[in-house]
Amino acid sequence: MELSILNIKGEDTGRKVTLNDAIFGIAPNDHAIYLDVKQYLANQRQGTHKSKERSEISGSTRKLIRQKGGGGARRGDINSPVLVGGARVFGPKPRDYSFKLNKKVKSLARKSALAYKAKEQAIVVVEDFVMEAPKTKEFIAIAKNLKVADKKLLVVLPEKNNFVYLSARNLQRANVITASELNTYGILNAGNLVLTESSLAVIEKNFNA
Repeated sequence: MELSILNIKGEDTGRKVTLNDAIFGIAPNDHAIYLDVKQYLANQRQGTHKSKERSEISGSTRKLIRQKGGGGARRGDINSPVLVGGARVFGPKPRDYSFKLNKKVKSLARKSALAYKAKEQAIVVVEDFVMEAPKTKEFIAIAKNLKVADKKLLVVLPEKNNFVYLSARNLQRANVITASELNTYGILNAGNLVLTESSLAVIEKNFNA
């Protein structure tokens, strides 16, 4: 698949780039995508939820009513879960939600996500650019020139660039990452994927490593 390389003004530079079919042209594996996204979201969870159980609530341990003969349900002390203000039965405890996923599955998931974007023609390749200062207005102008400002935007750079990152930080529908940070959830969550010319080489290198 060939794509034209644009400049930051949205003009065609006359050069083209061929997307690697081994990455952007595979048959997407939906189950691999599901597992990778599930792991990504699970890793975002803090797992610090906690509710007090019966032994952790302060209160008298005196038995409130007799065991039998009262006509109602039996109950123990005032910390009983059946009473208002009592403990919670089998409440949440702090836990780790992360789980292991094989590297080959994660790689297949990222390739599948990129293949989906290629099929949807939602990939734009732009020549390498730099920003002399963090300017949100300038970043918005670039997005409008590339005609990708109407959807969620993911810009992939070959390496960290603080000026570009800071320019997009205040925009709710834009995100800037490096090619080494590329993940399945980020790709699928974006409506348009903007790849710089050099980032394509880094992506191919990472997948072939």
